[in-house]
Amino acid sequence: MQGLHHITSDLKTAEKAMPVMFIGHGNPMNGISDNAFTRALTQMGQQVPDRPRAILVISAHWLTKGTHVLVAPRPQTIHDFGGFPEALYAVQYPAPGAPAVAHETKDLITSANVVEDHQWGLDHGAWTVLKHMYPLADIPVYQLSIDYHQPPEYHFKLATELRALRHKGVLIMGSGNIVHNLRQVSFANDAKPFDWAISFDQLVKEKLEHKAFDDLINYHTLGTAAQLSIPTNDHYLPMLYTLGLVNKNEEIQFTYEEIQNGSISMRCFRTA
Repeated sequence: MQGLHHITSDLKTAEKAMPVMFIGHGNPMNGISDNAFTRALTQMGQQVPDRPRAILVISAHWLTKGTHVLVAPRPQTIHDFGGFPEALYAVQYPAPGAPAVAHETKDLITSANVVEDHQWGLDHGAWTVLKHMYPLADIPVYQLSIDYHQPPEYHFKLATELRALRHKGVLIMGSGNIVHNLRQVSFANDAKPFDWAISFDQLVKEKLEHKAFDDLINYHTLGTAAQLSIPTNDHYLPMLYTLGLVNKNEEIQFTYEEIQNGSISMRCFRTA
């Protein structure tokens, strides 16, 4: 009977895929803020249908040469920013790591030689989000780096190799921002979104609704608004990982929409 139970459990896991998400994480202060965005993150965590076996984050803040996967059993909380209040630096997110799942992830990737990393931890693209989604920090978390020497299509294709993880109880999220122009950011309380930021954010929404993923991979063809929204593509690339994980029969559900600080899109979405 015990063997039958294991077989049944495995079948259930294989039949139902975990959702895949993109989170526009924005300002590190969201890690300790109570605002519309962080309250939405709490709801996103509550709306995941099953408890994840592990959470994999592809963050804009882990850029490497080559692809690395975090195998640390106890990842450190990385405060990878400067000039913020001490309260933010005091935050810890002591989630356990997921070495076994990280090894599974490495084995699934055939398009790249994946390096096991023991030194990295959870950067603010991960913990400022997970702190609101899973405040107990009791679900194993690990990260996959972004090989910043590769073109956009490379990242989309690599992500397609990870789809099997969704059927093994792994919640996967890209964490970045669709519009991310720090050169024009404003911290004024009444900061209004730039017209080009609104325009590009809406264009991406339309492309997502129609699953025009090739257009989003080739974002450099999308005009001036795209150039202003993506002066560097470090925060845009995590979205391409999310798109590579979407199955053909899945719809995309938008879970949050806002432009913060004039030039940062906080748009979030998931498969439904």
